Amino acid sequence: MPKAHDPVRSPRPPHRRAFLGGLGGSLTLPMLLSPARLFAQDAAAPTAPEGEAFSFDILSEWMLAASKGEPKTPEQVGGFLAELDYDGYQRIAFDRDRTRWADTGEGGFRVNAFHLGWLFKEPVHLHEVEDGKAHGMSFSTADFEYHGLEQEIPEDFDLPGVAGFRVLAPLNRADRHDEVAAFLGASYFRALGRDTHYGLSARGLSVNTGQPDGEEFPVFTDFWLERPAPGSETVTIYAALRSESLTGAYRFVLNPGETTTVDVTARLFFRSDIEQLGIAPLTSMFLFGGADQGPFDDYRPAVHDSEALVVNMASGETFFRPLNNPPRLAGSYFSAENPVSFGLVQRERDFENYLDAQARYETRPSLMIEPIGQWGRGIVRLMEIPSDLEGNDNIVAYWIPEKPARAGDQLEISYRQHWGAAPQGDGSSQHAHVVRTRAGKGGVSGVKDKTDTRKFVIDFEGGLLAELPAEGEVTPEVSASRGEIVEKVLSRVPGTDVWRLVIEARGEAGATVELKALLTGYGRVLTETWVYQWVKE
Repeated sequence: MPKAHDPVRSPRPPHRRAFLGGLGGSLTLPMLLSPARLFAQDAAAPTAPEGEAFSFDILSEWMLAASKGEPKTPEQVGGFLAELDYDGYQRIAFDRDRTRWADTGEGGFRVNAFHLGWLFKEPVHLHEVEDGKAHGMSFSTADFEYHGLEQEIPEDFDLPGVAGFRVLAPLNRADRHDEVAAFLGASYFRALGRDTHYGLSARGLSVNTGQPDGEEFPVFTDFWLERPAPGSETVTIYAALRSESLTGAYRFVLNPGETTTVDVTARLFFRSDIEQLGIAPLTSMFLFGGADQGPFDDYRPAVHDSEALVVNMASGETFFRPLNNPPRLAGSYFSAENPVSFGLVQRERDFENYLDAQARYETRPSLMIEPIGQWGRGIVRLMEIPSDLEGNDNIVAYWIPEKPARAGDQLEISYRQHWGAAPQGDGSSQHAHVVRTRAGKGGVSGVKDKTDTRKFVIDFEGGLLAELPAEGEVTPEVSASRGEIVEKVLSRVPGTDVWRLVIEARGEAGATVELKALLTGYGRVLTETWVYQWVKE
């Protein structure tokens, strides 16, 4: 699937790997009715006529009522919308002269829409909220430009809805409205911090991701966009989430900046038991780079939207887990109680680390999730799916609450997303950071040596470690599960503040070896905790 590298153009619609089909997962997004139409058919769920009161509590009442009934048959587009293919869809663009909220002055927010068709054949309905009243936002073919499209397009045709929408604001320059966020496809959405380009995505919720009986894809079917007051620095968006097993009411408060924040509140209503509920799910791409160069014959030294998972514990420990493109489905689990934050990060920010003048992977944002309130006990799960194309999103991370979701339960949960080049939580403020991980054949470089070991090189930089001399009393704490550490050597790289730890590890063929390393000294932990999963083939 194509990538989009320009922040003012539409992002690539995220999609699931075909590999999940082997697990029984569906490659087709669930086609569910939008709340607007469902409410009209369901006596238990009231409708909001044009201009009537709207609030987050009212939306929550609707979704609670909807959860008590059965999902309805989805509405489908027909005619020329159903016939649009990939090539035709790429020729369609929103007419910027018809951007919504353009009458609010030079600053502020703007909204435009994504066209229906191609992968997006279920209408999404937009509404505007002003002074506590909701009004439908209508779109027609007059709102779009059809560049060289051979297919006949009816003039001024009222569209049954849109595929999604984007929010624009003066993010990078005061005199230009850049794309700040986009909601497109199932429950996927993205945001940008200053001087970043689209990379990883967030989702409203994941349900049974990677489970043997198949994944369920919740869908945002209706959005309510609250018209901001003049001079407002935030915009509030509400959404209705629908799925076979649950419904949900969502509120997003978007605040653009160097690090753009999105405050998310989700109220979930469960129709059925759920085997695995994924809160604040993130989806990204890792093809190769760092310690995992893979089999790729490529001029670029690295290709990825994210390079590592970071988990900040309440204890003060920070785990840094470099990502892999594994030979088989793999992943890691981090048990935690009330974690401080977790997320997928892109730390290597130099063009020379990627050499891709189009994709500009060095500008892809990191995304950290900061829980609001007490989340209790649970697990941060990382899934890594084998991939041979950079167009595939093959990395998934999310929070699994300890308490299972059962039919009839309700759950309200809140968190803050931090999108940007160096967001809050991307590494410990007290400890030296992991700045790079490299790997290769074990043994002595430049010598023909028969060895069955693997060499891992971890560079740490920052914190108190940077102030210590090369002869400082710094100790590497290294361990391996389902493998063994053959050697460990620590030294400070001359002329820099970098401390380099070299590990030689051994594992049995087919084993998944879990490695862990950190540096201590003078009675304290000096670095983040590096953890790595090595699949010995």
